Amino acid sequence: MNTCLAIDIGGTKIAAALIESGQILQIEQCETPSSNNPQDMTLVLRELIDPYKERADFVAVASTGIIRKGVLTALNPDNLGGLNQYCLEDILSQICQKPVKVINDAQAAAWAEYNTLKSKANAMGFITVSTGVGAGFVVNNSLLIGQHGIAGHAGHSLADPNGPICGCGRQGCVESIASGTAIGKAGQVFFGSECTGKTVFEQYENGHVDAITIVERAAKTIANLIADLKITLDLEVVCLGGSVGLAPGFLRLVHHYLSLLPPAYQVEVIPAHSRANSGLLGVASWIEHTFNKRISSQ
Repeated sequence: MNTCLAIDIGGTKIAAALIESGQILQIEQCETPSSNNPQDMTLVLRELIDPYKERADFVAVASTGIIRKGVLTALNPDNLGGLNQYCLEDILSQICQKPVKVINDAQAAAWAEYNTLKSKANAMGFITVSTGVGAGFVVNNSLLIGQHGIAGHAGHSLADPNGPICGCGRQGCVESIASGTAIGKAGQVFFGSECTGKTVFEQYENGHVDAITIVERAAKTIANLIADLKITLDLEVVCLGGSVGLAPGFLRLVHHYLSLLPPAYQVEVIPAHSRANSGLLGVASWIEHTFNKRISSQ
């Protein structure tokens, strides 16, 4: 039985877990370093995975950002403290001395959610609304990654041409309005410079009118993103995850705004099943699936 060391690198935390047959045996996590110094990231990764690497047969990594040929490129560098062009696969290979494969974290989570569906869909989407906004798609039992690893970066599609400047440099991206980071920035006008997305949601639950406006705008933006993806990919179901996507009341708002659109744009939207561990479980499962598929075709 093969043991996978799965690593999930997000904008706020990094998790590492030993996984066998889809079950997490051990898991540990730490904060993502805010420095744009690659050595700081390498040090954090080394300290996190050193206790586990000898017990693993291979390493599977789900990371925020664009992954092309094992190199992490941050479309929105703000989500990784400015870290960009980081040779993630090579560095982990040196640390672990084991085979390493890296894909985008939302792509990995999409695969995890696809495998939890009671009836498999021909076209399924996963959207995570957290520090940033990402997505992943499984079509005809295949995870869409793209030639340049960019498939699923739907958070950088246009939501409002007059909206805020996104960290990627474009004006009015979905991520600049609906992400936890964006929600926190919007709240600073009303709740002070230390306001975060969590602060806004606390005020939202307290009935604060400005917090309600911010959260409703974010939910409407995600609903319109889902509608765009439905009409583009003919999705049968969308799983919504992430700390914002699964925050109390957010999915209900998304359902409401989606219901106001014409029927052709509507699609079933369900909460993500795997929650915080979807990236870990998804990337481990996808690597094993890809390996088995390659063996069966030989």
